[in-house]
Formats: sequence, structure tokens, C-alpha cells
Amino acid sequence: MRRSVLSSVALLSVAGLCLAAGAQAGVRVVHASPDAPNVDVYVNTAPGAGAAAISNLAFRSATGYVSLPTSNYRFRVTPAGATSPVVIDAANVPIQGNQDYSVVAVNFLSSISPLVLNDDNTINPTQARVRFVHASPDVPTVDIFAAGGVNPLFNAVNFGTSGGYISVNPGTYNLEVRLDSTGAVALPVPGVQLQAGSVYTIFAMGSLRDSNVQAVLTRDIPAPGAAAMLPLAGLVALRRRRR
Repeated sequence: MRRSVLSSVALLSVAGLCLAAGAQAGVRVVHASPDAPNVDVYVNTAPGAGAAAISNLAFRSATGYVSLPTSNYRFRVTPAGATSPVVIDAANVPIQGNQDYSVVAVNFLSSISPLVLNDDNTINPTQARVRFVHASPDVPTVDIFAAGGVNPLFNAVNFGTSGGYISVNPGTYNLEVRLDSTGAVALPVPGVQLQAGSVYTIFAMGSLRDSNVQAVLTRDIPAPGAAAMLPLAGLVALRRRRR
């Protein structure tokens, strides 16, 4: 199947949503707020008035895609198992059929907000497609290179933005996240395995403040789209050298 079904299938029926005939969108949720607890996500229903669509989503985790009809949606996020406080309340989020989306919780808890990304999950049967998303709130603008490379794969990516998609031959890649301002290698990302006919996202997550910056790889298509953490500490080491 092109889309995996969340364990909480309530996302398909929460608040009386009608899966009418016609074009469907694919929506997934990603937890990228480094100091936020596990969270519950409510879609078009108030916390306490109905079941959470997604329960107990942990930092560095991504759900699979779920089909939703074209409409405007309201996403509310609370700490797992609680109905308050509502740390994200994003109303009138437009979701269009025949388009995939990632709704990403970003920034520190005190400033947590939703980042809605348009996902291009077009499959290339002979190559892998991959993008880079900067979701680390206190890391400056970065470039992404193949290890030892001269030309960036993704250039000048700021926090809260995506570097877009590129197509590459299938294989195992050693990548480097470099500071755009100096070219210094901030985070080595070795052993990234990419398969033909698959679409991936590499998220920079964590924070310098908490010494837990890392890369998180999701295979978006085909399913399951579950996050696989690459536990690397290059940026943390760089920060310590500057002290």
C-alpha cells in the first residue's frame, strides 16, 4: 500500500470527518520539538471532547501517512495523556487532495509551532529521492555535502525550511552537515542507505543547548515511514570546542 495506516485510525473518523469520494490527501505527523514531552494530536476535535487522533508520539518519531479528504483542518497538540495545556493550536490548515503533507512540531516547547511541508512523493523506479529539513531550532544555516565533496547537495538551509528534493543513485552515502557561514563540518552523517523507488527525508533534530543534535531519517514512500534515528554528535562536539 502507498500509505500506512496509523495505529490510531481515529484520524479517519475523528470529529465526524466524512471520507467522501474524490481526491484524498496523505497526512503524517512528525515530532521534532527537542524539549517537548510525548504528545497527543487532535484533529478537528477539542481535547477532552473526543479521542486523540495520534497518541503518545515521541520526539524523533514520525507517523505513516493517512488519507484525508480535501478540507481545512484544525490540529491541536497536548502532552500525552493530558487535555491541557494545548501547546499547538493550528486552525484552518488547508489540506488538498492528491497532495501529501508532513505536519512537523518544531522549535522549543516555549515556542513550539507547526511546520506544514508539502511532500513530493513521486517515485523514481531507478533512483532514490531525498530531501533535507532543518528542524533544529538553535543550529544556524547549514549546507549538506557528500563527505569530502565540493558542491553542496542542499545549500543554505535555514531552520524551519526544506532544501527541496534531489534524485540520487541507490547506495550508501556518507554525508556532512556544514555550517553555511564557515564551511566547517558540523555533523557527520555516515551510512545513509537509500534504495531505488523510495523517497526519504533527512531531518536535523535536537538542539545545541541540550547537546543532542542528530540526524533522523524517514523513509516516506513506500510505507511504513517510521523514523530511524542516526545517533550522531558532531554538532555537539563542535559546540564544546568553541567554549
